[in-house]
Amino acid sequence: MADLPKGDKKLLNAWAFYDWANSVYPLVISSAIFPIFYEALFSDRNHYIHLFGTEIKNSALISFVTAAAFLVVAVISPLLSGIADYVGNKKDFMRFFCYLGALSCIGLNWFSLDSLYLGLLFYFLGLIGFWASLVFYNSYLPDIAFPEQQDRVSAKGYSLGYIGSVILLIVNLAMVMKPQLFHITGTEGEAAMKAMRYSFVMVGIWWIVFSQYTYYYLPKGNKSNDRKVSKHVIFNGFKELKKVWHLLSENIILKRYLSGFFVYSMAVQTVMLIATYFGAQEIQWESKAQSTTGLIICILLIQLIAIAGAVLTSRASEKFGNIPTLIAINCFWIVLCILAYFMVLPIHFYIMAALVGLVMGGIQALSRSTYSKLLPETEDTASFFSFYDVSEKVGIVIGMCVYGIIDQITGSPRFAIVFLASFFIVGVILLRRIPKKSALNQ
Repeated sequence: MADLPKGDKKLLNAWAFYDWANSVYPLVISSAIFPIFYEALFSDRNHYIHLFGTEIKNSALISFVTAAAFLVVAVISPLLSGIADYVGNKKDFMRFFCYLGALSCIGLNWFSLDSLYLGLLFYFLGLIGFWASLVFYNSYLPDIAFPEQQDRVSAKGYSLGYIGSVILLIVNLAMVMKPQLFHITGTEGEAAMKAMRYSFVMVGIWWIVFSQYTYYYLPKGNKSNDRKVSKHVIFNGFKELKKVWHLLSENIILKRYLSGFFVYSMAVQTVMLIATYFGAQEIQWESKAQSTTGLIICILLIQLIAIAGAVLTSRASEKFGNIPTLIAINCFWIVLCILAYFMVLPIHFYIMAALVGLVMGGIQALSRSTYSKLLPETEDTASFFSFYDVSEKVGIVIGMCVYGIIDQITGSPRFAIVFLASFFIVGVILLRRIPKKSALNQ
């Protein structure tokens, strides 16, 4: 396919459509079906298992595995983005990690306590595939869209992702709740577990199939050359990060924005990754069936409201400025974290889901587009977005480790959730330090 010009509507739509393709992973695997499936595996073990020579809580275990995956992504993304910028083949890297993540989702079909290490490996590789592909996906934004287009196309991507993932989740929910309609045999519990395993396979297939539209229109990279990867290029990404770090000292607005983003992002991503585990363990559901249904309904509610939330946030940024809007959203998150400590009944969780949905998509979309707007003129956008992604991933490693440690020590995630509020408070303080004369503050 011939390269389309920057700002072309078809190119923008193709870029945004990758959110439709890959968002089934964070919804079905990270947020909805897999956490419920994982909790069900431990239903007869009181949430604890003997692993690595110690008794460890299942939610703490998955937090540590998640943190390890993000640490790997934080280390490898500078290497890969440096190579991608040098050779000009961002799309090849994006496609590789897409397929790694999708095939790992299919591998979760064989997750069980008897093959726990293998199952955790598939979960681990799925995380790496998803997040590493986003390094290259996000770096395309300033390449394919002009600054005045970036807020809206970023929000459009998230909105498409929410719509697509909700469609698949509804199908998966029907499979879990009414497995007989899909000819899934076994006792009620066995059939539901089979349906969840089939859901993992469907995620992988969905991700691969729908991503083809994006790959068809996206250019190979921001350069067109036949450079070969040599030894000195391997660590070029870290050299680029070092260069970006030095450039930050000359760009006070970008430096202060990244500081605030680093802190509040670790809390946002941690909450999103552990919300379903929290709901499964801490909410007083009347039965296991109500727990499964209630948790999935909450996730659906979050996704549907997040569609409107991403659009409203985009409109708010146009009227009030990016930074003031981000500060307001962070303040809202502080309140949500404090209120989470007092959640006991299902109705509490439903209300919280609606409130989280209102700001979840908005803070992600606006954070991405705000960073893109602040970038200096450069062709090597992958290096700048690699720095952005490394900051986010290191933050998630810290957030998930903090959550896992508090959960393991106290036996309850409530204290961990409240502690995350402190990250949002620090984020607000750092964002307020951005100079008032910044155009993003207007």
